[in-house]
Amino acid sequence: MAQLLAPAELTAQVTHALDELVEQLRAMPLTSYPKPSSLPGWSTAQLIAHLASLAKAAVRQIDNAGASQLPQMYDGGVDGRIQAINMTALMRPESLQALALDSLAQLRATLQGAEKSWSQPVGYRPGAQVADMMYATWREMLIHATDLDAMVRPPVLWPAEFCEHLFRALEARVPENSRLVLQPHGKPSIVLGQGKKSWVLSGTDFDLAAWLAGRVSSGAVRVTAAADGVEDPQLLPWPSDRLLQR
Repeated sequence: MAQLLAPAELTAQVTHALDELVEQLRAMPLTSYPKPSSLPGWSTAQLIAHLASLAKAAVRQIDNAGASQLPQMYDGGVDGRIQAINMTALMRPESLQALALDSLAQLRATLQGAEKSWSQPVGYRPGAQVADMMYATWREMLIHATDLDAMVRPPVLWPAEFCEHLFRALEARVPENSRLVLQPHGKPSIVLGQGKKSWVLSGTDFDLAAWLAGRVSSGAVRVTAAADGVEDPQLLPWPSDRLLQR
């Protein structure tokens, strides 16, 4: 599997994803805010409120990296995060758009100084460093851009480096008794999990990454089981309570 990105390269990738998200939000009709997003159970306004909240939280984490008292990711923990998203989503669309754009602008400015504290601890997850916060921000920016509008930002636009990262990070979704062999077209195979039940999944790297992330893939993902009669593989819920591999 590919090597981790150097700090400067990851910072450039996250900054580019952020800039694309800002352009997408500027172009999105305000009338779409009350409508459902493609993320089940989330309206477009809730998703935008989440992105604004995430941006502010990431800024706080990076700004306070290495502090003797590390701030938690969100005030009030998981419950506080959900309550804040739901309240913020009630704002007038033009006010919510302005809030999100301002939060993302603050995050962009903060990213440029993140390298100097790359290995410093943060309160994002137990054992997390600034580098982990950067990878998490990359995931949020790109995947939720797809959730906002899969026609405008489909997984086919995800960079190859991002797909490779998701293969590492989302191995946490593979059940203990399962083993997945990913075969991206034209690339070396990748083995996820150590279980006895085995499947081979073939497709483009972005379609395989989308499947792992629980998103609709642009093309077909072909699944072949090691034994006849075996059902398609099932994934664990999104591992939101743990530190994922970089």
